[in-house]
Amino acid sequence: MRFEIIVSLFATAIISAVLTPFVRRLAFKVGAVDEPSARRVNKIPMPTMGGLAIFLAFNFATFFLLRAQIPTRQLWGIFGGECIIVITGVIDDIFVLKPYQKMIGISLAAIEVFVFANVRMTTLTIPFLGTVGLGWLSFPITYLWIAAITNAINLIDGLDGLATGVSIIALFTTGVTGLFFLPTPNIYTVVMIFTLVAAEIGFLPYNFFPARIYLGDTGALFIGFMISVFSLSGLKNATFISVIIPVMILGVPITDTVFAMLRRILNKQSISHADKRHLHHRLMQMGLTHRQTVFVIYGISLIFSFIALLYPISPIWGSVLLTIGILIGLELFVEAIGLVGQDRRPLLNWIQKIVTSNTSKEASNQLETEREEKQRVAKIREAQKQEKEKKASSESHQKDKH
Repeated sequence: MRFEIIVSLFATAIISAVLTPFVRRLAFKVGAVDEPSARRVNKIPMPTMGGLAIFLAFNFATFFLLRAQIPTRQLWGIFGGECIIVITGVIDDIFVLKPYQKMIGISLAAIEVFVFANVRMTTLTIPFLGTVGLGWLSFPITYLWIAAITNAINLIDGLDGLATGVSIIALFTTGVTGLFFLPTPNIYTVVMIFTLVAAEIGFLPYNFFPARIYLGDTGALFIGFMISVFSLSGLKNATFISVIIPVMILGVPITDTVFAMLRRILNKQSISHADKRHLHHRLMQMGLTHRQTVFVIYGISLIFSFIALLYPISPIWGSVLLTIGILIGLELFVEAIGLVGQDRRPLLNWIQKIVTSNTSKEASNQLETEREEKQRVAKIREAQKQEKEKKASSESHQKDKH
């Protein structure tokens, strides 16, 4: 990576840090304020729309500081989608949109980058089966990917600095992976990824606990959208490994989203129904403080990121076994903290049943052995007692004769 790019990244972080206080004041003026409520963790009115500072810093860097590094079509094509998603987020932060209204904005942004930035998945290489052309399925798969990742980041934005920190970890890992494995013509994606990381780093001090400004939907939707777009830039000709890596990197928000949907379906609620049983809620309900919960989830994100880095250097069977192991471990963790519900622990209950069954058999055998041992000892003592009585009787009989 050239020296001028590194300098530009530092400048991006500084620009973001300088812009954030101004965006904070703007949020108060336009009414983008998060009022305290039963579902909120803040105790005082908190300005949202903080993602606007990240958006402005990122685009200043890409259009001016790093313009020579990014192809024109991709720059303007992605920028169009960014504008749609940020406008959607700003409107939501001020007026509070309904879920379907936000989905309209996300859908329009997905269509825009698909058409104008050529951000799409066109082929998929499946292990042992070969490469499959997606054809007309390219758009629905691309759309679902963008919608899922965008909403996943939005859902995890529940604590000070949580979504910002998790996305920094995910983006940095994606950038490192792309730096080594993306083809040279797509290296501009890595530059854009690290630029977004720099913009978020400049914002994080204002957003970390105790926060002075929230990302808001402006920031959460924007970051989620950009992560989905960047990951697709390396998935045009997708393989099992290239698909699983971004999924693994985004393990925390994807896990939280999937199990939130499952929890609501099992409880016969709408998928968009809000509750306080997300990952961060459950950890806090278990006794962790706000700051401890954020650091624990950062740690989990780092574990996912490290595992993701193992995939490119693992053989296909190693990747399959690694995936199976992660899924089992993840299920155990989810059941242990009650992410789906305290009474829904199928794997833990199955393990407990096996352990209890084996333990019961061992205990039964041990009791039987102890019982037999007691019976043997009792017989020996009874024989000794009879022998003593017989001996005493014989001695008494001898005395009587004398």
